[in-house]
Amino acid sequence: MKTVELLAPAKNYETAIAAINSGADAIYIGASDFGARKNAPNSLEDIEKLVKFAHKFYVKVHVVINTILNNEELKQAIELIKNLYNIDVDAIIIQDMGLVKAAIERKIPPIPLHASTQCNNRTLKKAKFFDTLGLSRVILARELSIEQIKEICQNTSCEIETFIHGALCVSYSGQCYFSYNNGGRSANKGECAQPCRMKYSLIDSNGKYILKDKYLLSLKDFNASQYIEDLINAGVKSFKIEGRLKDINYVRNVVAYYNNLINKYAQRTSSGKVFLDFEPNVDKTFNRGYTTYFLNGREQCFNFLSPKSRGEKIGKVKHITKYYFETDAKLHPQDGICYIQDGEMKGFLVNKVEGSKVYPNSMNGIKTGTILYRNLDFEFEKQLNNSKTTRKIGIEIEISEGKITIVDEDNNKISQPLPSGEPPKNIGKMRENLIAQFKKTGNSDFYVKNIKVKDDNIPFMPISAINDFRRGILDKLIEERLKNYQKDTQKPIHYATYPDKNIDYRGNIFNDEAQKFYEECKVCSTEPAVESLSYVKSGVELMRTKHCLKFAANLCGKPCKPLFLVDKNQTKYPLKFDCKNCEMVILKP
Repeated sequence: MKTVELLAPAKNYETAIAAINSGADAIYIGASDFGARKNAPNSLEDIEKLVKFAHKFYVKVHVVINTILNNEELKQAIELIKNLYNIDVDAIIIQDMGLVKAAIERKIPPIPLHASTQCNNRTLKKAKFFDTLGLSRVILARELSIEQIKEICQNTSCEIETFIHGALCVSYSGQCYFSYNNGGRSANKGECAQPCRMKYSLIDSNGKYILKDKYLLSLKDFNASQYIEDLINAGVKSFKIEGRLKDINYVRNVVAYYNNLINKYAQRTSSGKVFLDFEPNVDKTFNRGYTTYFLNGREQCFNFLSPKSRGEKIGKVKHITKYYFETDAKLHPQDGICYIQDGEMKGFLVNKVEGSKVYPNSMNGIKTGTILYRNLDFEFEKQLNNSKTTRKIGIEIEISEGKITIVDEDNNKISQPLPSGEPPKNIGKMRENLIAQFKKTGNSDFYVKNIKVKDDNIPFMPISAINDFRRGILDKLIEERLKNYQKDTQKPIHYATYPDKNIDYRGNIFNDEAQKFYEECKVCSTEPAVESLSYVKSGVELMRTKHCLKFAANLCGKPCKPLFLVDKNQTKYPLKFDCKNCEMVILKP
């Protein structure tokens, strides 16, 4: 079986611990600055505490520094990376090529560098460029098919990481300037205002409405669970869950779900067994409806009705009165329910349930036959809130020749002589006590897979002494595990020829060192990043996306007048359609 990594998001220390206990092999988390989710920062102290916890289970910690950086920020980011290296962080996720140049010049320590999806990694030639440079990992764009992912895996030697679950950016990552254009908040600086989750209309050059007042750029959420085995066989090393802004219950549930799924097809890079106390179900957690996106051809990946969570489909309204309705769905008080009325998503809370009778806090718009979705399962959330799910490392214990030896599942070993003392009056009872107490690993990070007592030469030990002895030797085993933890090192990085001779604003060059990097990579001409200017020039591609409004409006292959996207302020954004590559472009007017 192949060995793969499940990579989980964390907005803070507590969420990261929940992800590890639910089965994550690695965590990605933001530091104090320079992450693409500016609202999810963490102190060095919290990251160091996380590293120490994670490494007990051989779980890795990746820190995100994946914004573009100005000259001063680049200096600060280099110092931050040095500090992260000193607290044993395992990898840095980057976008800015100024950091790659710093690595080449040995200005940062040899910590593995991963090319963020913000680097626009959607072609084999781009992946091969980073592979030739020597970066440890390339994180692919979400828009790729399984066949494209397989081709990249087969033609590169670096690790390949791909997303498998969570929210989708409608634009190719790193190529969206919509938010910066609309209010100066740059997605490439971690400040995206998410204009893609707003209402728009689609009109032609005569002003005719084709689609009106819909969430035309809002996509469903990604769910690649049905293709996990295919992606493992394609050669993917790391499977990434999106969600550094998601709450702890979302992360706990989704990580547990994919942990169970991946275990069916592959071995894992970390250690330990997850002891779950709930049944994970991704339909019960935040989602706008699910899509496999472009993994196996184009599908309806959009949700024009609402950018809010739709949740799980649970049934229909069978009968309605003035105060309640009846349904076969099993609901609970405080459940959040939504439904579609006149092309809009509406919702209510459940006040009371009596058998099949449901009393909502509002009956507005509910009709017989209305399809119901539950976007807040109160009982499931309560179960997640109270979850004691934990993760423990398997050990085998042997008592023989006057000593105790413990070996963990990674072959870390510790031996210690038994304390001296009087022989027990009842050797059989003493043997039973030793076995019983060592099986009780308590709040330690271990569980006992097997225990053997091969020696009758054991002293009498009261229960309290056995427990103290057990705690002490297990603490030493943790120390041994941490001592033997294998930290990866970034191999030397060298300049390589960039696949294109010219780079325009979409190269996101925001500092002098990034500019020099591309010159060393034999790029003939470059443009500065859009964010270098106080405004966005007319004609700039605000967004390039595989989501196509022609396809959504059933206009593929049909002659039509030029089309425009219109926002609430009546700004008309020209649309361009690259039908050869099946892409849509939104232009700055």
